Amino acid sequence: MPELQLLRAEHAPALLAFERENRGYFAASVPDRGDAYFEEFAARHQALLDEQATGAVMFHVLVGDGGEILGRFNLVDVADGEAELGYRVAEKATGRGVATGGVREVCRLAREVYGLSRLTAVTTLDNDGSRAVLGRVGFGAVGSVTIDGQPGASYELDLGAQLGVSYDLGA
Repeated sequence: MPELQLLRAEHAPALLAFERENRGYFAASVPDRGDAYFEEFAARHQALLDEQATGAVMFHVLVGDGGEILGRFNLVDVADGEAELGYRVAEKATGRGVATGGVREVCRLAREVYGLSRLTAVTTLDNDGSRAVLGRVGFGAVGSVTIDGQPGASYELDLGAQLGVSYDLGA
């Protein structure tokens, strides 16, 4: 069963493979990270770990049974009991509840482990999958935003409320 883990140094090879394998898939819905991201991956990974050590962010990876990364679930701009959620899931893992399970689990961690009380998220209006995941977990749309020139919506989740059905990450 997949396990959500706080990002560590030893995740680097699997995370790089995840990003390479899904680059085209991700670029269809979010801006491409660019070649420099891959060329400078080791330094960028260390910078993420250094930033995480400050407590301003919490980066998570969803690790499959074989050690492969199935998704990333991040809490950024952590301050005053709040954070912004961002996530991406491997193309091969879509349609199986992996995104919903991962978001539920990171929300549980945000509340129970990190002591957060509110999360926000944004997505473009044409990203039906992401909008559905946020809705299933209990996020409510609260406004309009523009994301890289595209119309989008902002969402909020009160972590004092129940987070939906369960925290099972699925298969």
